[in-house]
Amino acid sequence: MVFVLKIVLAYSGGLDTSVIIPWLKENYKGCEIIACCVDLGQCSDGVSEMEDRARKMGADKLIVLDVREEFVSDYVYPMVKANAVYEDKYLLGTAIARPLIAKKLVDVAISEKADAICHGATGKGNDQIRFELTMKAFVPNMKIIAPWRIWDIQSRDDLMDFLKERGLPVPMKKEQSYSRDENLWHLSHEGLELENPSTEPNYRHLLQLSVPPEDAPDTPEYIELEFDKGIPTKLNGQVLSPAALINSLNEVGGKNGIGIADLVENRVVGMKSRGVYETPGGSILYEAHKALEKLCLDRGTTAFKEIVGVKLAELIYNGEWFTPLRGALSAFVDKTQETVTGKVKLKLYKGNIISAGYTSPYTLYNEEIAGFATGELYNHKDAEGFINLLGLPLTVRALMQSEQGNNTPKADDKEGMG
Repeated sequence: MVFVLKIVLAYSGGLDTSVIIPWLKENYKGCEIIACCVDLGQCSDGVSEMEDRARKMGADKLIVLDVREEFVSDYVYPMVKANAVYEDKYLLGTAIARPLIAKKLVDVAISEKADAICHGATGKGNDQIRFELTMKAFVPNMKIIAPWRIWDIQSRDDLMDFLKERGLPVPMKKEQSYSRDENLWHLSHEGLELENPSTEPNYRHLLQLSVPPEDAPDTPEYIELEFDKGIPTKLNGQVLSPAALINSLNEVGGKNGIGIADLVENRVVGMKSRGVYETPGGSILYEAHKALEKLCLDRGTTAFKEIVGVKLAELIYNGEWFTPLRGALSAFVDKTQETVTGKVKLKLYKGNIISAGYTSPYTLYNEEIAGFATGELYNHKDAEGFINLLGLPLTVRALMQSEQGNNTPKADDKEGMG
């Protein structure tokens, strides 16, 4: 038996955290358990039902924190402004939520004078890193309890058996025992048949936010998003709060089969994992933001910002949100967004997001220059001098090769690749 007086548990009401409560009671003699649910949009059951479930499992207290608006405005929107995508496909729905959850757990632990913080992340996953790096950033001396790194439980079947043996309610059926993570931004699915990457997901059985693209309406749907300095402010002309805007985009995107991703990703701990992600509203928002940036950012800034976006995605995925580097990169991104203001019209059709026009008062697109008709701002003759200067290194090299008697071009000339 280990003596710990007061433990703050990251509580979701799912299978893992339902088991953790009685397990803590059995292994930490006389402990007081404060179950803390940080609501990022996943607490659809309601506070009273969640409190009843936590009490039945043995929790002494339940704290529910509604941080939906903060989640979108302070975490999701900075990520969107950076166009941060992990490994070209993952919109970081779980990863971006963990720093905020962990920070709120720290706040509760401090206010409740707790002795330890407990989380339900497995020893194979990324979340243990994301939770604990944030905790180390704010309470480096706080004891952290990670049951999956301690107990003998090996599977989700074992978790259900644990509850059955103690006469406690099991919060899910075996055939639906996917490992799921849900918030305003996304819903992820892992486990069961998805662990075999050769198996096609049964989307009609699996999906909860979206419909399979083939089941989406046969008529396209148009929407318009308005941005102010990279931040979405209006949907179809209506001003919406950050959380309300994401909810609305999830609804319209979901019914049109938008934002379904099946991918095998590289975890921080070194293994590959396969998951299916539903991010309907997020996928729309990324496409709209990127389209507007094409109007408003110059070539050099666009190119460097793409590099920053990749690095920011890596930092978010790794749980390094509260680091000096992430803060510095976000400051750069904010600077680039000063002119990313305007409207983007999109057509949604059977899983596809199709641009349907965009405008900005800060557009760098000049029709007189870009059009095929010759205008006053661009003289075709100027291109000759530009090409001569751009091609000067090639000209000098060709002259040298000619002097060496080796100026015959070859299709497979590998010397020029050095």
